[in-house]
Amino acid sequence: MMSSQVSHIVVVDDEQEVRDVLADALTQVGYNVTKASNGDQLRAASDIDLAVIDLRLNNEDGLQLARQLRESSDIPIMMLTGKGDATDLIIGLEVAADDYMMKPFNLREFTARVNALLRRSKKSQAIESKPVESDETLYQFSNWTLNLSRRQLIHTNGYQADLTYGEFSLLEAFISSPQRVLTREQLMEKTHGFDSDSMDRTIDVLVVRLRRKIEPNPRIPSLIKTERGLGYRFDCSVVQVMNSALSDQ
Repeated sequence: MMSSQVSHIVVVDDEQEVRDVLADALTQVGYNVTKASNGDQLRAASDIDLAVIDLRLNNEDGLQLARQLRESSDIPIMMLTGKGDATDLIIGLEVAADDYMMKPFNLREFTARVNALLRRSKKSQAIESKPVESDETLYQFSNWTLNLSRRQLIHTNGYQADLTYGEFSLLEAFISSPQRVLTREQLMEKTHGFDSDSMDRTIDVLVVRLRRKIEPNPRIPSLIKTERGLGYRFDCSVVQVMNSALSDQ
């Protein structure tokens, strides 16, 4: 669980030089960091607020380690990948990770992404601890109802989608600007709080992940449309209603 104290981050990488560099960068911006070379050392750590896990660990599957952590904890997870990793494998991180970075990367951007993950996590927990308001604002689109206050996305059949921090932030960005083309840079700013270079595929991966969870047919998306050479467009009308109005119906 997050607390008001300094956030505790565990960096899991089998290369000591990488562990040292990342730990130093995070320590310099005020975080408490534990360095781990394998899953046993990660599991031995306590009161973790965020985990950074390398995808390719020596004699260990970093993705499987992230999945195991996700089963027992809802803390943010960032995966580190290499340039040789296949795109499909990166997309497959949806079952565990909230963000990923491809080596080599800029340390300033790395710490900025960690900051963003922790901010979203703290915001989510603060919302969960607040009492339910009778006049919450809801957003309806297609067959879904989005409650931003409670961070819930519920289908008309009663199913509640399980969205990561990044996926929820992306959906929130689309909901706020329906029928408008948003560039990858604009979406990066809205979801992570900063811009990134044009080669960054974070938004593309998040879009694929979100489509898999809300589209009737993710292979032929009807809600999140790709605008080639520009970005993405949320091709759906959005209706804003009050929760109290729904309860009276």
